[in-house]
Amino acid sequence: MDILVVRNDKLGDFITALPAIYVLKNYNPENKIIVCVAPLNESLAKSCDFIDEVIVDNPNNSLFDLIKKCLHVKPDVSITLFSNTRVALAQFLARIPLRIAPATKIAQIFYNKRVLQRRSEVKMAEFEYNLELTRTLFSDIEFSYPKPLMVFEDAKKVYEVFCINNEIEKDVIAFHVGFGGSSDANWNVDEYEELIRTKLQDKHYQVVLTFGPDEKDLYEEMQQRLHGEDVVFYLSLDGLVYFAKLLSNFKLFISTSTGTYHLASLVGCRTLTFFGDSKFASASRWKSIGDEKLQKHYMLPQDEVKRKEIFEEVKQALLAF
Repeated sequence: MDILVVRNDKLGDFITALPAIYVLKNYNPENKIIVCVAPLNESLAKSCDFIDEVIVDNPNNSLFDLIKKCLHVKPDVSITLFSNTRVALAQFLARIPLRIAPATKIAQIFYNKRVLQRRSEVKMAEFEYNLELTRTLFSDIEFSYPKPLMVFEDAKKVYEVFCINNEIEKDVIAFHVGFGGSSDANWNVDEYEELIRTKLQDKHYQVVLTFGPDEKDLYEEMQQRLHGEDVVFYLSLDGLVYFAKLLSNFKLFISTSTGTYHLASLVGCRTLTFFGDSKFASASRWKSIGDEKLQKHYMLPQDEVKRKEIFEEVKQALLAF
């Protein structure tokens, strides 16, 4: 069976789709798994050995471009994990025989198998809702998957070269200061500076600060703030897969609940992560797909007194690590 899985939004959202994609392939290795992704996630999708083909939906291109790509791969069935009118209409006009999607938004009229999922109730995590949709196609499908889900054979070599180039001789603890994605909770740069300086007291680890390719201003600001300190600053211009290989070798990755957090957990890195204090933004909904024993979550409240209490908890956790 040729199965098209659609998740063409942000990095973290795509990573929450990977367990569902894996179990579809694992259910029957003869299944051909095709994914439709955003341009950002193309390289990561092509690195997954349980994905057979990748089509890219560039929202700047016409609807007809996406229809043409759907017609080219000729799937027997599609599973759209998060829908919008564009992808729904494209699949309808491409005449995909069975089109499965959550029964939400006006786009649902273009699917012929609609599944009621009230994700806003947060009865399970986002990736678990994605897994549930696969059971619509195969009622006896198993939801188990390996953790970490992605392992790169050359990751250690890539990391060794990175360490040589940056004169790193100790295990790495990384901070990702930026927001990115749809996260609505984080510390400000003053608070991050204090957290980083707290960990710099521990000489057992090398502190690395990572930044996305569009965070050059923040990269330069943190260099100024921490001038003279034993910190490595890494602006990620080498691609998503390269960054994933580095993350798989870090001992701890500290960030808000953005795509880089999901990427770190995907490859087995221990994470310390900050979430919004609401049901929609919570760890209950957005916990990552990795081993839960390697995930430490903090909900950041709006109340300033409680926020300061959490901040002190985080500092103590960093000192204890």
